[in-house]
Amino acid sequence: MRFFNTAGVTTPKKHYFLPHRLDWGQLRNFIEKEYYFILHAPRQSGKTTAILEWVKALNREGKYKAFYINVESAQAARSDVEKGMETLLNRFYDGVLHVFGNKDPGLAHLQKAIDERKFSGNALYSFLHNWAKATHEQEKKSLVLFIDEIDALVGDTLISVLRQLRDGYTSRPDAFPKSICLFGVRDVRDYRIWSDKEQATILGGSAFNIKAESLILANFSLEDIHSLYEQHTKETGQIFTKEAIHYAFEQTGGQPWLVNALAYQACFRDVLDRSIPITKDILDDAKEALIKRCDTHMDVLLDRLQEPRVRNIIDILFSGNEGAIFPADDLSYVRDLGLIHRDKLCIANPIYQEIVPRALACSNQETIVQETAWYRRPDGSLDMTKLLQNFTTFYREHSDVWLEKFAYKESGPHILLLAFLQRIINGGGRIYREYALGRKRVDLRIDWKLQRFVLELKIKRKPSDLAMGLEQTADYMDKSGATEGHLILFDPNLQKSWDERIYHTTERVQGKIIQSWGL
Repeated sequence: MRFFNTAGVTTPKKHYFLPHRLDWGQLRNFIEKEYYFILHAPRQSGKTTAILEWVKALNREGKYKAFYINVESAQAARSDVEKGMETLLNRFYDGVLHVFGNKDPGLAHLQKAIDERKFSGNALYSFLHNWAKATHEQEKKSLVLFIDEIDALVGDTLISVLRQLRDGYTSRPDAFPKSICLFGVRDVRDYRIWSDKEQATILGGSAFNIKAESLILANFSLEDIHSLYEQHTKETGQIFTKEAIHYAFEQTGGQPWLVNALAYQACFRDVLDRSIPITKDILDDAKEALIKRCDTHMDVLLDRLQEPRVRNIIDILFSGNEGAIFPADDLSYVRDLGLIHRDKLCIANPIYQEIVPRALACSNQETIVQETAWYRRPDGSLDMTKLLQNFTTFYREHSDVWLEKFAYKESGPHILLLAFLQRIINGGGRIYREYALGRKRVDLRIDWKLQRFVLELKIKRKPSDLAMGLEQTADYMDKSGATEGHLILFDPNLQKSWDERIYHTTERVQGKIIQSWGL
């Protein structure tokens, strides 16, 4: 039985698979024009799977000799160029032998270089020059090269590789690869590479200024997800409801790993009886399991949250405030990581929107001494007013110390509240979050049995924020069908005393009762 792949390259015989995610006509045009080009997308988006499919197709056609290589193993060399070249030549040797056999004309040059330990700064250029030349003369084919994980290389090793590829550009197609595709997470123009040799930062765009095009591998469309999930239905009989497929697209934004992981959790862990349809509710439970488990895909992504240029953007996004001016390079970097949407300033998809604040709040959450039972009424309902009263006391006593050591300064109060809420709500409910730059607030919806609470979080910057916040809370209550609404205003003016900042009132807006909390 095939299954939804969540680890490594997708293999059509083993996994449900979407073919032709790249525009083969466009790629063929690039090769015919002898382009050197870039393909980039966030990790686990299907780049390698798509390229391997294209490489196999090219070799079947017989017009070109196409070769794929992953160079991540040379990452450990860092700025040791000689060590990096040794690793790369050995990787090429193993790959060429495996794909083309021991008669390939490139192997003789590689074997000689490895035996004589010729790993100088032009070793890669020399190999590709001789391999392309021999291939052209003996096989009457042009060499086409696809280099994966190029941005895994570090320092002078990466600079050397880019420059050697650039040096061979004028010799193509007879004595250097006719076309080269570099692919990884980021566009080469965004590389900022520190050179130990030159004691300077080298721009990837200058080290590889022969790039003709940059392509981005798009996420799955709604139709793609339907096609992928339909493969499972055809092979097992287990259907996905139309509502479930739309929900998968909405929650993942089409991010390929998330699309597969959501379905794998639902079909191969949660619901093994193939007669039971996969519904929206089942996928919602699967989503919660993914978020709580925080698999490697998300774990690696969340590690990036501590990088200053990622933190500076996510911090402002999470607080919902506007007016910040972000460096274009930083925005491009965070988009390439897949953390934020390519077309607007918001977290890339609702699942990431859930895990980012949870991850940021996690360390604080573990040290908060709170019990769900303290806020559960005899009938099992949640006493949100009591919960927020206790948070007010907690915030007054601990916020100065906690926020001082917390790297996310702008959104620190929001995250502290989330840590407090998660400690309690995880015992029987769920928290849903909405936030994006320019909203000037963070919307929280908490579902607890039959109760639905709305919490609006705002930074109080001017007197009118109270009235605006009450209107926004009332609107969100109406939109979400909430049974109770709360507006929480964090006052950033630390010159005020706590007695001036803290208040609790009840207001009626648009016919709805809203409790307003000042902190």
